[in-house]
Amino acid sequence: MAKQYSRRDELIQVAIDLFAAHGYAGTSIRDIANTTGHSVSNVYHYFENKEALWLAILEHSASGIPERLKKAAQGSGEPIERFTRMLHTHLKEAVKHQREAKIFFIDEDRLSRRGKKINQRTQREFLNLYKEQLLILQEDGVIQSDNLSILAFNILGIVNWHLRWQNKIRNMSRQEVRTEVVGFILRGMGIG
Repeated sequence: MAKQYSRRDELIQVAIDLFAAHGYAGTSIRDIANTTGHSVSNVYHYFENKEALWLAILEHSASGIPERLKKAAQGSGEPIERFTRMLHTHLKEAVKHQREAKIFFIDEDRLSRRGKKINQRTQREFLNLYKEQLLILQEDGVIQSDNLSILAFNILGIVNWHLRWQNKIRNMSRQEVRTEVVGFILRGMGIG
């Protein structure tokens, strides 16, 4: 059974496809309207401008992920087990929004000051979540690091780059890829 979308959701899904394929600058509101078969004014009925549509995509893709990561990190087990579970959760969630991630990191420079602030606030939420968990690991004696921010940036960089090549690995399941990436991150932290 096909998933039913509201008109607003349909516009978001089409914009995701077009922004991922042609970039933010390479996609117009008219392109989105033409692809959906709706008028340009109909798109503007739901979204003030292209940036508002971009920000709706950000909200659509990022909402809920920080809470799922916190839940994974706050579960049972030793700090390293919880951190590993959080990494697996993040990698799994990131794949669900692979196209959106491409949009957020490539086209941020096209946004207004307000749009950049919203995007950076979302990115900072992820960064702070990782820094909190790394601090717990540091306090537990699991890792030695002079700068948890740099370590968190590196981890997030690996998570984001994983999205670029994840689908190109044909001889491994997604679970196997996640396990390899998590192992790589842990070894880079001096664990394992």
